Amino acid sequence: MTLAEAVAAQLAPAEAAQALCRARRDGRRVMSSLLPSHDRHAAYAIQDATLAALGAVGGWKVGASAPGREPVCAPLPAEGVVPGGASLVGGAWHLRGVEAELAFRLGTDLPPRALPYTRDEVAGAIAEVLPVIEVAETRLIDWLDASPSALLADLLCHGGLVLGEPAPFERAWLDLAQTEVVMHFDAQVVAHTVGEHTHPDVGALLVWLANEGAARGEGLRAGQVVTTGSCTGMLFASQGTAVRAEVKGLAPLHARF
Repeated sequence: MTLAEAVAAQLAPAEAAQALCRARRDGRRVMSSLLPSHDRHAAYAIQDATLAALGAVGGWKVGASAPGREPVCAPLPAEGVVPGGASLVGGAWHLRGVEAELAFRLGTDLPPRALPYTRDEVAGAIAEVLPVIEVAETRLIDWLDASPSALLADLLCHGGLVLGEPAPFERAWLDLAQTEVVMHFDAQVVAHTVGEHTHPDVGALLVWLANEGAARGEGLRAGQVVTTGSCTGMLFASQGTAVRAEVKGLAPLHARF
């Protein structure tokens, strides 16, 4: 297949969103070749159409592979944002990739506007910091070989977000260069990291997201939770596993599969 033929075979954003939503409902996964392979704009359009079908936005995920690299983001369906201690059982949980992350809950809106948001403005909008466990799932048959844009269209393989106990926000949390994180599967330590976040300056990620959200027309809203990328890397839990995440300085967080 030529490049032109591959592009012609790709679904329009509305059709791609419908296919991804069907995959969520009945488990029939989608070939990544039907999604954009080198087009972030189209991937974000698919995200927006997917959330329009699924319902309210409960939060966002944002991350970058390294300092200086362009971040990426995805809105998170509110139905998948659950409290700590949740039991994630059933057919929707088959990949069970888990990452310990740090997230921020907004206390005020960051609505669309022409003037870019500054770091001080974004920090001033944050009310709380909290540990979270992001659960990775996929709607793609060939997710291991999928292009970055196809993964982006699939909400960056987001499956769910388990929320820990919040603490009042302090600006020191915007730099994760020294943050210590431990993750347990049952009684076993499966990750113990210090400052291993791929983009420790999460404040810069939040500023980028505020301006990206404004450009997409919705902005960020009070009450939404923004998670900022893995501190542990992705680990895969077996069915029946009890997961415990500990971010130093915050209360431990639990979930069970």
